[in-house]
Amino acid sequence: MTTKELLYIEDALSHEKYFQTRCKEAVTQLQDQELKNCVQDLAHKHGQIFQSFYGLL
Repeated sequence: MTTKELLYIEDALSHEKYFQTRCKEAVTQLQDQELKNCVQDLAHKHGQIFQSFYGLL
């Protein structure tokens, strides 16, 4: 991989980790169970995306 590609993956990993963390934080503050489930699904999806990018390394 080129340096530019590695920097892109590093940036993407950071973004996905951030999104996952923010979703997990939001879940703790939500009262509506349906919305809480939706945000938990988003956190899980961002975790999967993170793993996909990490797998490229």
